[in-house]
Parts: sequence; C-alpha cells; structure tokens
Amino acid sequence: MKISTILDHIDSGHMALPEFQRGYVWNRDQVRGLFDSLYRRHPVGGLLVWATESKSAAHRGDGPVAAGVVKLLLDGQQRMTSLYGVVRGQPPKFFDGNPRAFTDLRFHLEEEQFAFYQPVKMKDDPLWIDVTDLMRRGSAGLGDFIARLSAAPELAPKVGDYAGRLSQLLGIADIDLHVEEITGEDKTLEVVVDIFNRVNSGGTKLSKGDLALARICADWPEGRERMKQELERWARADYHFNLDWLLRSVNTVLTGEAKFQHLHDKSAQEVQAALKRAVKHIDTALNLIASRLGLDHDRVLFGRFAIPVMVRFLDQLNGKMDEVTRDKLLFWFAQAGMWGRFSGSTESKIDQDLAALEGADGGLDRLLEQMRLWHGSMRVEPAHFTGWSLGARFYPVLYMITRMGEARDWGTGLPLKANMLGRMSKLEVHHIFPKAQLYKRSYKRPEVNALANYCFLTKDTNLSISDRLPEEYFPEIEATHPGALASQWIPTDPVLWKIENYRDFLEARKELLAKEVNRVLESLLHGDTRWLETSPAAQHPPAEILGGIADEEEEAALEALDDWVAAQGLPRGELAYDFADPDTGEQKAVFDLAWPTGLQEELSEPVAVLLNEEPEVFALASQAGFRCFPSAESFKKYIIREVVGSEIEA
Repeated sequence: MKISTILDHIDSGHMALPEFQRGYVWNRDQVRGLFDSLYRRHPVGGLLVWATESKSAAHRGDGPVAAGVVKLLLDGQQRMTSLYGVVRGQPPKFFDGNPRAFTDLRFHLEEEQFAFYQPVKMKDDPLWIDVTDLMRRGSAGLGDFIARLSAAPELAPKVGDYAGRLSQLLGIADIDLHVEEITGEDKTLEVVVDIFNRVNSGGTKLSKGDLALARICADWPEGRERMKQELERWARADYHFNLDWLLRSVNTVLTGEAKFQHLHDKSAQEVQAALKRAVKHIDTALNLIASRLGLDHDRVLFGRFAIPVMVRFLDQLNGKMDEVTRDKLLFWFAQAGMWGRFSGSTESKIDQDLAALEGADGGLDRLLEQMRLWHGSMRVEPAHFTGWSLGARFYPVLYMITRMGEARDWGTGLPLKANMLGRMSKLEVHHIFPKAQLYKRSYKRPEVNALANYCFLTKDTNLSISDRLPEEYFPEIEATHPGALASQWIPTDPVLWKIENYRDFLEARKELLAKEVNRVLESLLHGDTRWLETSPAAQHPPAEILGGIADEEEEAALEALDDWVAAQGLPRGELAYDFADPDTGEQKAVFDLAWPTGLQEELSEPVAVLLNEEPEVFALASQAGFRCFPSAESFKKYIIREVVGSEIEA
C-alpha cells in the first residue's frame, strides 16, 4: 500500500491507533533516519494492523473512525506518525507525544542530507528545502522550487540534478509498504495484545497497568481521559500521581487485589462505579492526611502506595468511621512511610496488606500487627534522625510533627498548623546553624544538612534570620516569643547553641525529635499503645543513607531542570527518589532526580541526575542500572542529543 494511501486512510478514519498503544516516543534522530532511508529507497519494514469492526474498536484520540472495518496499527505507529507529521505538517488525530520530533525537517539538495532547521546554518540558503512545504504542495508546487533555484546564477548549472532530487524526495509518498493484517473472530483483544507484545518484544512492551487499561477502554473508550481528569485535579492541589497509581486504587476497590489481572473480567459498568468510589476514598484519604498529619503536598507524601490500601479499607467501612479508627488508620499510614513499606516490592506488599483486611479476623488491627511483625519496633529512636537531606525518610516526619504539634514560627510566634491560610501557609526549610558558617569550619555536607539542623519557618522569618548563628539570634527569639524555641524542639542549654558544640546540639535535638514523634504517634492510638511495643523482629539501627538533596537551593535547581524536561514533552522525574532494598524496604540512597523506568518508559534506560554527590552514590546508582549525570548541563545535552534529537545551534 502506498504511503500516501495510508495517510489518506488515517485522515478518513479507516486506519487508527488501538487504545493500548503508548504515545509517540521517537526523537529527531529517528525521524531523520527514517526519511534518509526512504529517500535512498532502503527498506524500512512493513506494517502490522488489526482489522476489526469499527463499532467495537477501542482507539486512541478524539477523531472518529470510519464505519465498517477499521485497521488498528499494531506495528509501525512511530514510522507512520513521523511520516504523517512531516507530510501533512501536523500530528494525526491519535497523536500523543512531542511534535518537535518531526517539526521543521529540512533537506540539503547538494549534500542530500536531512537535518532539522537551524537558523544560523540554514537561513537564506536556497539549497535547504523545507520537506513539509514540498510534500504539502506536491508535484503542483515542484515548478516553484525549480524556478527559485534557476533564479540563482550560481545554482543554475545544477538545476537538472536538483530537480531530480526534489522528485525523488517527493516520491517518498508513492513508496509501497507491505501491510500485514490480523483478522478473524478469534482475534480477541487479549490475543491481539499478546501478538503486539511479541512483535514489540525489543521495544514498546506494555506494562500490566497498560494492559488492564486497554481492556477497560475497549468497553469504555472514555476511561483513560476520565482518569486523567482526576489526576489533573489532584495535581492542581500539589499531589502528582500517575495512571498506574490511580488504577491500582480502582483495582483494590473492585477486586480487593493489587495485581491488575483481576480487573480483566470486570465490565465497563463495574469499573466506572469502582473509579467513582476510588476517587471519593482517595479524596477522603488525602484530606485526612493533610488536615490531621499536615502532609499537604506530595513532596512530603512519603507513603503514596499506602493509599490504595486505605482506599480498600474506607470502601469496606462505607464511609462510617469514628475518630479512633480514623487516627489508627493514619498511624498505619505514617508507619508505612517511615519504614518504607512500599519502597521495594510494591505490588506484593500491597497484596499482603489487602489480605490482612479480609476475612472474619481481618481489619485494621491485623494490618498493624503485620506492620509490627514486618518491621519490628514501631517506636522512633534518636538514630532515625541521623539522616540528612530533603530526601531522607524522616524529612516528612519532621514536617509532620511541625504541622501537627505546637511548633511556632520564630518571627511571628504563631503556630505552624496545617490550616494556616495565605502566604503564611507555605513553610521553608531553615538551617538552624547556617550552612556558610558550618562549611567555613570544614563540616561535610551530611552534617551541614543533617535533619536535626532543619526546622520549618515562614519565608519572611527565614529571610530575616539569614546566616546568623544561634547563639546570636536564639536569645532574641526567646525574649520576643517565650517558648517558641522549645516548640521546635531546640535544646534549652545555651552552651549547645555555640557552633563549636554543633555535634552535641545535633545529638540533643535528635533525642527531643524522637520523643516528640513518639508522643504524636501515641496520640493517634488513643491509649492503645500495644502497637508501639518492640517485637522479636526489631531491626538494627538504621544504616547510613547515601546521597540526597542538600538544601532548598539545590532543590530549586532540580525543580527547574524537571520543568525544562516537561517543556520538551517528556515525563517529569521523581525528586529525591527513594532507592531502597526491594525485599526489606530499607532505604539505601536518595537520588536527587530520577526516572527509574526511563525518560521514554521502558524504551530507554533509567537515568538519575546526581548533583554534587560522592563517588559512592554514582557507583550505587550505576550498579542498579541507572545512567548518571553530575550536572543539569550534561543531562540536558543527553536529552537534546539522544532523546529529543534536536541540534544545538552554534
């Protein structure tokens, strides 16, 4: 079938993309390579399509499909999307990706090379031909191109050669591609998806969540978009989740299981009803976590995969929950986050916890007992605050006790409760002993950025203190707002406020922080403190955690880099990625910014940006299969050259 005919079929809705296909992921190098092969008439492979009834065809995009039989692309999506984008000058209706990958393709008539537009190199050079402009105008506009070339005296002698090359380029649309069809009543969605995965075994293999969503969208085409709307709503409230995470909660509500395969035999009506219930319970869980624990954005939401379990429990209660049950559930959530319950084998841990909720003897008490037996003691020890950086597990714990307790701002004296309004509601990390002063005295990053050297203050207060030493500004705070220092667990002995006693200050404050966390946790149990007793499986003291985000300046730089990545049409990374032992959940390291499944999910290698880290962090990440970058600049160059594929202008 001619390429031009295939593109016409896409326009008319006779050829489309199946719902289970991932979006467009090619980069400019791949687009350029495709057109170079086509221009030289090298083989580029055929297409594999699934011929099925349009009325039952679950396809991607808003464009309608034609009546009768529609051909859904199983193999060849990237090639046909690239061809469509260049030839038509716009993406097809089913497009979901970065259009920059095929925008502004040029062809050099003398060198017979393809490249993407670079103003410095190509402006005012008539030998650089806009491929899209030529393709859209077709043979009717060929004369205009030739006339333009003939008008330049230095080019006139070779106009005949150039005309032949233009015709060869234009002839790409007439190239025949072999189209193989899969058809027949026995070709169910499950069979076709299996064929798809076999064909794409070296590339776009679908995840379990993708397969489940494909089956759902086969009966409920609007399902994906409906779920995306909920994700966007949560994102506006500073909670960023993905489709797999939401689908996991739908699954737990509907089946009581974590594995997506249990969704396969559920009807569209059942899934729609389960989504509605799941969304309602997620809202409830987030509201409880934010209002009661003070964890009001996803940077401190350290147990997001505990939420599908909470959703199942809330669904079982049918909305009837007393204060004691509510707080006990939040106690379990906090414990799951502190000890990394879901940082390793997420699906198996969710399944274990769901099983603990089932049966006559199941419920919240059994869930808590399972946590205690798995981790050991659920009490916090001072050593747990030995960690450092904004990615440490106990960083959200420090934020939690600040929002839950009686912590007061040192500038205004006002409580830093979770229900603060306006500009005062946003808290900043404050280094109690200023970084500059500590570095001047040769302290290393882990000590400078120790959790026990952090507290949370309003922005104005943080700025007003600046880089003054505690022995200077602590007496002023105590005089102006008596008790404000103690409310933030500052040791009262003035000797510890001197910088020469910094390490002793950290040890004393860790004692106070651990005591406060245990007090807060006990308050959630309403006197039922058996869950804080030590079990036989009590773990050893926490090991040293490698890596981490040093401070808010470094965090801001990483967030800016993440924004830049998103602007390239690529997914956002995970800030302060928790790298943990898959079996025990024990935190091993914090990677500053990571894409654990790659920038093009399951098509590219895992990557991590590690700013100012020690060699040990790079070694650990490399051993885990991550490609590591020591700076934002080196990471941007990687994206430009190998992912997006654009060229850097001189």
